[in-house]
Formats: sequence, C-alpha cells, structure tokens
Amino acid sequence: MSRHLILIGLSGAGKTTVGAHVAVLLGTRFRDLDADIAAATGRDIPTMFREQGEAAFRDVERVAMAQALDDAPHVVAAGGGWAAQPGNLASAAGRALVVLLACTPEVAAERLTGVAARPLLQGDSAGALRALAQARAPFYARADVTVETVGRSVEEVAREVAALARSRGVW
Repeated sequence: MSRHLILIGLSGAGKTTVGAHVAVLLGTRFRDLDADIAAATGRDIPTMFREQGEAAFRDVERVAMAQALDDAPHVVAAGGGWAAQPGNLASAAGRALVVLLACTPEVAAERLTGVAARPLLQGDSAGALRALAQARAPFYARADVTVETVGRSVEEVAREVAALARSRGVW
C-alpha cells in the first residue's frame, strides 16, 4: 500500500532539493509545503511571519499538510518547524513515512548563504539554527528514519531515501 513520504529537518537540510529528486526516482509528485502556502495565500513566508506572526503561519501550515495528506500519496517537503508543532507528527502517523534529513546547524547555515530571508534565521543564522536544532530535537527524533546529508550529494541522499521508501513498502 502506498503512503506519503514526508521530509523533515532544519532549513538547509535539503528537504526541497532532495524531495524533488526522490519524487522523480519514485515516479510520483512532489510538493513543497512552504511553496503551497505561499501560492494559496499570495504571500511569501517572511511576509506572513511579519504581518501575522508565527502562530498564524503554523495554523495555515497545519491546514496545508492536512490537504496534502488527503491527496494521493506523494513526496512532501515540510517546513523546518512543521514537525515541532503539537499534533503534527501524530496526524501523519500511519499515513506517511517521515524521514528526517539530518544536517548540522553549521552546514545548514552554509547551505543557506545567499538564500532569501528565513523568518527564524535573522542575524546569526548558525546560532539560530543551533537553537532551533536543540528545541526541535525531541520532535525530529520521532521520525521513522533518519538520513544523514552532510558530506553527501543530493543524488546520493535521494537514492537512499527512495530505497528506504521502497523497502518500507511506501512505494
């Protein structure tokens, strides 16, 4: 039986980039939750955070994931903080294989150099990512499986994630 595959992890872990490759390898659709939210609201994520605050964004994010999970199984890149919101991982239980793309905060910060502003990473992005990694660790630890991304190519990580999905009966 097919299930969704949800990628979680810090900003900069590779969820969107790896997810697009995994979807090709599995012959399914890919969806980036942040892109879905921006398209549905007509606002980018930093603007939503600034104008409505994080709590309002998280409500919209929760609805977007519920809609994704109600759709036919596919690969979903969740926002970096999605897994750390109460009830979100439980809502995906049994409906998705949740894969943590592991990355050190320092490597994530390096990968995000030159990338558009991230609302929770203003100023010292490596320091902010360290704090987020620590706060989110208990939630990230609940992933069904962890795949290390540091020192590996996108293609290598995508192949491992796709193989895990196949071996666990997701595809």
